[in-house]
Amino acid sequence: MPRDHDLILFGATGFVGRLTAEHVAAHAPAGARVALAGRSPRRLEQVRSSFGPVAADWPTLEADASSPADMRRLAGSTRAVVSTVGPYLRHGIPLVEACAEAGTDYADLTGEVLFVREIVDRFHETARGSGARIVVSCGFDSVPSDLAVHLLHQQAAADGAGDLTDTTLRVKVLKGGLSGGTIDSMRLQLRAVAEDPALRRFAADPEALSGAVPGAPGQRDVWTPFVDAETGRWDAPFVMAPYNTRLVRRSNALLGRGYGEAFRYREVTPTGVGLKGRLRAQALTAGLGALMTGMSTPGLRSVVDRVLPSPGQGPSEEARRAGRFRMETSTRTTSGARYVATVAAQGDPGYSATSVMLGQSGLALAVDRDQCSPEGGVLTPAVAMGDVLVERLHAQGFGLSVREVE
Repeated sequence: MPRDHDLILFGATGFVGRLTAEHVAAHAPAGARVALAGRSPRRLEQVRSSFGPVAADWPTLEADASSPADMRRLAGSTRAVVSTVGPYLRHGIPLVEACAEAGTDYADLTGEVLFVREIVDRFHETARGSGARIVVSCGFDSVPSDLAVHLLHQQAAADGAGDLTDTTLRVKVLKGGLSGGTIDSMRLQLRAVAEDPALRRFAADPEALSGAVPGAPGQRDVWTPFVDAETGRWDAPFVMAPYNTRLVRRSNALLGRGYGEAFRYREVTPTGVGLKGRLRAQALTAGLGALMTGMSTPGLRSVVDRVLPSPGQGPSEEARRAGRFRMETSTRTTSGARYVATVAAQGDPGYSATSVMLGQSGLALAVDRDQCSPEGGVLTPAVAMGDVLVERLHAQGFGLSVREVE
């Protein structure tokens, strides 16, 4: 059906929302019909005016995330919508429902297991029927993880090297911080699981997002330091692994275990060798544990909240430019071949790099529709956009590569 817009940026007045809108303004093709949406018309107009003549004709749409009527109106007027309005468990469900029913593509930044599981249970089949591609986690959660395994799978298949088996993402460089919105989402989920033992068990399930397709046996998360048999170095848990690993496993499930029956996936932060490596791993693990305890314990929450970024806040432009990340993901295949995929970018991971990843995801869904997956449902970046997103990020200076190693 005809739509008034190609892409709506919902939440454009927030910190990451504004960065995403700025990126889209700079990179949307001529003639793309883009609109900004949010609760405050005045603030939307201020954001639009800051982009200059290129966005002068962009409509501004007043919409409240808590209003199902507003969300239906938004979804029915566009081909695709990008949402930065989180925490998504609190604010995101009406928009996902509206998009699933209207056949409208959707992308967000969620890193919330409970939110994704709920929309899978409630709207996956509806979206499949309407053709809506509901693409979750299109930022630092979890594009680097998801696309790295996508590249490994592609290369192994092209070489006739068999299926993927043990696969590990290692954080090689990470300069920058998690956004205030990400912190708020973590805070909400930790409080929910602390209050409900059933949710706690569910969130701890390595296959929590894998849907009706059972995952391969042997999936395990990393919770304690250990010596990596492959590298000989100490590894600690990666703070984003409890979500990223489940997202990657969902990709495998959506592909009918396409990565392989013996595919197992984990994410770690290497800390070095010997006693120093061990002490660093133990300190990092203890720090993560203390952070999670503080964010989920009523008596400690106010103390932790004072030192963490709040939603809508972020670092200076200079600090954002100075950030960077590099992830290396290694795998062994059933034929014994070994590959390493690298995903790297300049810019603060939670802000600058995330705004590029989300903006390019939105443009892929709005502009490159016929090149993305023809299947609807609650999808992952790799399954929904795959090579389209890889090429778009390449064009933005991201490094995405895969090589075979001895």
